[in-house]
Formats: sequence, C-alpha cells, structure tokens
Amino acid sequence: MFTATRNTTMKAITQDSYGGPEQLRLVQRAVPQPADDEVLLKVAAAGLDRGTWHLMHGLPYIIRPAFGLRAPRQPIPGLDVAGTVVAMGADVTNLAVGDSVFGFAKGSFAEYAVADPSKLAPMPSGLEPAAAAALGVSGLTALGAVYDKAHVKAGQRVLITGASGGVGSYAVQLAADLGAEVTGVCSASKAEFVRSLGAARVLDYTAGPISAEQPFDVIMDIAGLTSVRQLRALLTETGTIVMVGGEGDNRWTSGFGRTVRAAVLSPFIKQKITMFLSSERSEDLVRLVELVERGAVTPQLDRVLPLAEAATAMELLEQGHIRGKIALTTDTSLD
Repeated sequence: MFTATRNTTMKAITQDSYGGPEQLRLVQRAVPQPADDEVLLKVAAAGLDRGTWHLMHGLPYIIRPAFGLRAPRQPIPGLDVAGTVVAMGADVTNLAVGDSVFGFAKGSFAEYAVADPSKLAPMPSGLEPAAAAALGVSGLTALGAVYDKAHVKAGQRVLITGASGGVGSYAVQLAADLGAEVTGVCSASKAEFVRSLGAARVLDYTAGPISAEQPFDVIMDIAGLTSVRQLRALLTETGTIVMVGGEGDNRWTSGFGRTVRAAVLSPFIKQKITMFLSSERSEDLVRLVELVERGAVTPQLDRVLPLAEAATAMELLEQGHIRGKIALTTDTSLD
C-alpha cells in the first residue's frame, strides 16, 4: 500500500443504533485501511442527502436486512465526499496520492474514509470541496432522471416537484439548460430560490392541489407527495412521469410501494411512468463535471457546518429548512 499519511486515529461521527440526529456522536476512531482495490481519502467535506437520513433512521424497514437489522452495519454515516487521496491499495492504478477527487466513500462523516476508485472523479476546477461534496448523490440522481429517463428536450413543458431540495435544485437547472420550460413546485418561502435556478413558473404546494392551464410533457416527481392519479391528470396523453423519490407514512416501505405500483401500471397506459435510482459510476460523475465546468449547473449550498455539528445538519435536513444542499467540513477553523 502506498501512503502519505501517518495518522492512526481520526475524528468521526458514529451512531450505535437507529434513530434521529440525537444518535450521532463525535468520537475518535482508528483510521480505516483501504483494501487492495480501494483508496484512502483525507476528507475535506461530506454532503448530506435523504438517503443518509433514511439510513440513520433505518427506514423504511425493508432496507434493514441489507444495512443492519438492529443498528447500522456501517456505524459511520455519509456517502458524498470530496477530498484528497492519501493512500492506495496495491491494485489501484488510475489514481495517485495527492489527487483531489469527489464522489462516493464509505462513511464520509469522518476525517478519513475509504473509497472505490470506480466511484470517484477528479474535482471540478474552481469548485470548493464543500460544493463538490454536494454533487454526488443528488447531482447524479438529477442527471440520470433528466437526461437518461425523461430525455428532456428544448421546448418541452417540465414539472418538477420538490424543486427546492437537493435533487430538485439540480433538476431545475439541468432541464432549464436543455431549453425546457420548467415549472417548479415548492413552498412559497422558497419560490424565489427556485426561480433563480431557471424555473419559469413556481407553484406553492401548500396552497392546494397542483394545477396547470396546459398539460406537461414531463413530470419529475421528487417530493412524492402527490398521488399518481393527480400527476397523470397533469400530463399530456403520451407524456412521461419519472418517479425519483418519495416519502410516506408506511414505515415498512415508505414511498417505495407507491413507486413500484406506478411503474407496474405503465405498460398498460399511453403515458410512461418510470422510476429511477442513482448510479455511483465515475463516468457519470465525469458527465456531471463537464456540466459544472461549462456553467450548466452549480451546487446550491444552503450552508456548511463543521463535522462536529452533524446532528444539527441532519435536524435541518429533517425539518425541510434547506434550500439546495448542506455539507459538513473537516476544516477545524469552523469548529
């Protein structure tokens, strides 16, 4: 193993059982060692997303066989990461110690984390680590939904629910960049933020059911709060609904059951309903970098907090107070 660090311990956020932000604790842990096909990163920043929130709570219950029945199998949360390669396994040939990268890591809420090189890409030029750490999960989800599933084209009318959140803030920018006429759905307090991303119109979901004078060619349902029947009524006869996410009160399946039922319906109707799960491939991260570097999309950071305030960051995410994304930094000057 090639290494540029002599540190043996690190600060890390851990949780010993499923639950809310109060379960997150800052502790000293041993620096993890990369396997032969992995690298060790000195973490500069880590991003938060709804997936990390679900894993913190262990919800819905159907995920627990894969991630731990009674407690998280990976005690250090976090997936989104930006940092520097400080050690490499013997089989790694596509990266070098000192490379600045972003992407996905195992347990990024820490000063060091191991990562699979196939899930990393070079840091976008001119982007601060906290912004790069906010790109991975949400950026790739939006990219795949807009480009690969919805196939958004110039002139199309596109409705995006959850437009002010992590995925939504990227989706609005990407669809607008393609020349679509974007309508974003969010709360009234976040309307100007969504307009600043490129939305031509903004609808306040708290004001009543979503309505429109003309049907939409594409609906990207990120919030998951509107029934499939209502969404179909807003769609053209041959339009497309991409179900990106969805919350629900069912602790066993959350919004997953709704998404599957909708996808099963799709072959029997003229409208197309499809669901989307994000990739973690480096080639897709490179696609995202190209869009960032030409100015088509910019990470929207609501705030950056020190690693020690991970519980506070999760509370803000949980309460829906974030416009765009929130990130944690290991920069001790913010402590």
